[in-house]
Amino acid sequence: MTPPPPPGWPPHAAAVRAYALDVADAEAIAATVARIGGDFGAIDILVNNAGVSSFCALDDPAYEDVWARALAVMLTAHQRVVRACLPFLRQSDAPRIVNIASTEGLGATPGDTPYVAAKTGVIGLTRGLAVDLGPEGITVNCICPGPIRTAMTDAVSEEHKAIFAKRRTALRRYGEPEEVAHITLSLVLPAASYITGAAIPVDGGLMARNA
Repeated sequence: MTPPPPPGWPPHAAAVRAYALDVADAEAIAATVARIGGDFGAIDILVNNAGVSSFCALDDPAYEDVWARALAVMLTAHQRVVRACLPFLRQSDAPRIVNIASTEGLGATPGDTPYVAAKTGVIGLTRGLAVDLGPEGITVNCICPGPIRTAMTDAVSEEHKAIFAKRRTALRRYGEPEEVAHITLSLVLPAASYITGAAIPVDGGLMARNA
C-alpha cells in the first residue's frame, strides 16, 4: 500500500517519502518503523542496506571502536529492523526481506576484519531468519555485492578500479548500483516466492574466478 499522492499530483502517481534514521539507535529504529507503518498503512518489503567502511588493522588503538560500529550498523541493526517490521510484514500477502551483505562475507580482504565479520554475520542471520520465518510465508534472502561504483569506492582511482577488475572479476569491470538494485527487485517479485535463505553474489564473477 502507498499513501495518496500529494494535492495536485495525478491520481496514479506514487508517493515517495524519505525518513532520516541512525540504524545504530534501537529506539530510533522502533519509532521510525512505527511511523512508516502508520504513514503507509503497511510494510510489505524490507531491504536492509546500511553500511560503513571498516578497514582497520588489528593492532590499531581504534580497532575496538571500529569493530563495535561495524557490527552495530551492519549486523545488529539488521535484526532490529526486521523485528520492528515483523508486525507489519505478518499482515502482508507477500512479505519479503532482503539483506545486503557483501562478497566480504564469502571471502576476506586483508585489514578488513570488522567488515568481514559483520557481513558474514548478515549471511548467517539471513539463513536463520529464513528458517524461522518460512512457516509464516516470509522470504528472507541476501545479496552479496562485489566491486560496485558507490560512495564507499569513490576513493579508489579509476586506474586501480580497472586493475582490480581485470585481475579479479570474470567480467573485468566494476558493477553499477543499478545492477545490485535489479537483483534486489527480482527477489521481491512474485516470481521469487520460492526463494529463501539464499546468498546471491552480484560480483561480476569475482567469487568464481581464481585471482
